[in-house]
Amino acid sequence: MIAAILNRLYTIACRGRFASFGKGAHIGYKAMKLKGLKYVTVGQKTYIAPNVQLTAWDTFADNRYTPSIIIGDNCTIRENCHITAINSIRIGNNLLTGTNVLITDNSHGQSTRQHMSLPFSQRPPYSKGPVVVGNNVWLGNNVCVMPGVTIGDGAIVGANSVVTHDLPPYSIAGGIPAKIIKQL
Repeated sequence: MIAAILNRLYTIACRGRFASFGKGAHIGYKAMKLKGLKYVTVGQKTYIAPNVQLTAWDTFADNRYTPSIIIGDNCTIRENCHITAINSIRIGNNLLTGTNVLITDNSHGQSTRQHMSLPFSQRPPYSKGPVVVGNNVWLGNNVCVMPGVTIGDGAIVGANSVVTHDLPPYSIAGGIPAKIIKQL
């Protein structure tokens, strides 16, 4: 009962900071980090659990970015998930994540000698491309979805997988890097 009241009050306090926050959507008390919410759209009846990180970075040092995070309707983003963008992340309707899922369109710097000689905190974020997650996708616990990846509708990604390449619709994938196990 107390948790439900806290979640409701927290949702009311946070919803105005988002670009759009759909009817019936909730964010659990309390998020680990919320940054750049003016670039984040959340669909209707979506639930974002406590301890998530939603970060949309428009500046870092002297670099400027135009981030966008769009989360569809009826999604469930579970505890300790991290969704971070400097470019674009678009999530379809009915996504279900396990806990500890990372969805990112960027990394700390490029794999160059110049960037690798800098401390991580000083490396400018770099994006290899947008991330697209289709409708009705299930991402198991501890899944990492890396920059430039598209996951097709109805796909299932097994726990502890790292998605480095596109996954076609209605496929089941797993592993590091994730490989297609079965396609329907």
